[in-house]
Amino acid sequence: MTTPTQEISTTSPGLFALTLVAALSCGTVAGVFFGFSAFVMDGLGRLPAPQGIAAMQSINISAVRPAFMTALFGAAAACLALVVWSLLAWGQRGSALLLVGAALYLVGTIGLTIVYHVPLNDALATVDPNSAAAAGRWAGYLADWTRWNHVRTAAALAAAAAFTVVLAWS
Repeated sequence: MTTPTQEISTTSPGLFALTLVAALSCGTVAGVFFGFSAFVMDGLGRLPAPQGIAAMQSINISAVRPAFMTALFGAAAACLALVVWSLLAWGQRGSALLLVGAALYLVGTIGLTIVYHVPLNDALATVDPNSAAAAGRWAGYLADWTRWNHVRTAAALAAAAAFTVVLAWS
């Protein structure tokens, strides 16, 4: 009699496809977040505060589109499936690396997005760009949002790298 972990192969077409989808979607999300960390936030910070706030408020609305949400949460769904697979196949080649990659993305990217960036963006949505307090709030927002966006970027990129290594082993 075989155990469930013996029946699961790291070279199965389904696992390969799932890992490929996870690698590509995590890499896509890492690229989007990298663009914000590398130049978008700096560019917005160079604008007068009312313009920067208004632009970021608009970006935050535009970000909630099917293409980006599919990449962001599709990667999360793939990661959840890889967590299940890695636990069922614990000890098989690649299982630990898949679990690490999935955890990095789920905690470092999705977790930060939900518990930190979304509330920060929601708070910015209530700021009147032309109010007396706007410039101070904007400066704090820029620094805080960008600092933690670097973490999201690194987590998504590290997850994509972990999944890519597992694919290379296949």
